[in-house]
Amino acid sequence: MGGKAFQMTKGERAFDIFLYTALTLIMIVTLYPFLNVLAISFNESTDTVRGGIYIFPRAWTLENYQRIFSYTGLIQGFKISILRTLSGTLLGLISASMLAFTLSRPEFRARKFISTFLALTMYFSGGMVPMYILMKDLNLIGTFWIYILPGMVSAFNVFIIRSFMDGLPFALQESAKLDGANDFMIFYKIILPLCKPVLATIALFLAVGQWNEWFTTYLYNGNKPHLTTLQYELMKVLSSTNQGSGMVNANDMARQMAQISPESIKMAITIVVTVPILVVYPFLQKYFVGGMTLGAVKA
Repeated sequence: MGGKAFQMTKGERAFDIFLYTALTLIMIVTLYPFLNVLAISFNESTDTVRGGIYIFPRAWTLENYQRIFSYTGLIQGFKISILRTLSGTLLGLISASMLAFTLSRPEFRARKFISTFLALTMYFSGGMVPMYILMKDLNLIGTFWIYILPGMVSAFNVFIIRSFMDGLPFALQESAKLDGANDFMIFYKIILPLCKPVLATIALFLAVGQWNEWFTTYLYNGNKPHLTTLQYELMKVLSSTNQGSGMVNANDMARQMAQISPESIKMAITIVVTVPILVVYPFLQKYFVGGMTLGAVKA
């Protein structure tokens, strides 16, 4: 009797089959591009130009990655990219969260003016030439801090964090004040622990942005080998590969085909750039949850 009560009807069973089939198709569509890129990156160049590679390489090789990591400056660029990502993410989180906390306080009189000023920066920019002149006047060109200071405060990140803080019960701050806590203690001991989900999200945004950005190196530190980044070095590898493939004539075609095709290099570079972010993401995923303050304040 009890077992029959939990038996699924034909309609429920059909819906489950449809749901699992749809989710499987979505998973395949989502996962296939990455598997295809991975397969091409491990495939021999002469075989890659034939096409028809899907999720498994036809002719397995590590030559593409050996070619990439044989370039000088790649290890230094990897070190600078890691340092830039860690520093930029940490300082960006600190500055954005502190400014968001200030703007979330109802007693802060200049909150409307500063919020309007920040919003304007999202729609208007001085342009590349004024930005270059400003960086030159600030003596940031040719330094590591050119990667960190200009983008340390993002209006978009500030508004996201402030919106999350506005949803927190204000009674938590009032009770902490009654217990003698100052603003810094309220921010550090109460607000930040409750903001872990939004901080993890912003941290991922900042880390991906810092890790993938190469144009700043090209614009300001292109002649500073000790300040090069991984993405800038990989961009130079890809550029040289494309230029080399474009200058192939009939006599050199066989030799060029026996080396490495630009398609193989592109896919190998994509994997090299993507894997570090994929490794970091699982550590932040557990914070992508809601309801952190559910039941924190009783009526």
